[in-house]
Parts: sequence; C-alpha cells; structure tokens
Amino acid sequence: MATTKGYTTEELGRLNNFAVEPKMYVDNSVQAGFTEYAEKLNGRLAMIGFISLLALEAFTGHGIVGFLTSL
Repeated sequence: MATTKGYTTEELGRLNNFAVEPKMYVDNSVQAGFTEYAEKLNGRLAMIGFISLLALEAFTGHGIVGFLTSL
C-alpha cells in the first residue's frame, strides 16, 4: 500500500479512505449552566417549538388543547 497526501491506495491504485485516522481534538469550553451557548440553544429550541405550534394550528384548525382532546 502506498501512502500519499493523507490517503492510501492499494496495489491496483484503488483509493482506500478508511485507512486514514481522523485528527481528534478536545473542546475544553464549558457548555453547561447559563452560558452563551446554552442561551442560544434554548432560544432556538423555543423558536422551533413556537413555529411548530403555529403550523399545527394552521393545518388542523385547532390549538394544542383542541388537537389533544380530539385524539
């Protein structure tokens, strides 16, 4: 097997992508508690939930309570 430029080829010249290990790194930043990351994630999930409820009401004609009682 010949190794050139981070990839390996077999004797017949076929590419072997799985022989190369990916470079690993450790993210040491804290992502728990009242951090900027947590606040952005919470805001984005709230926006997704709000839009989902609006779509549910638009498609069914009922709000969340009406939808759940009609099941």
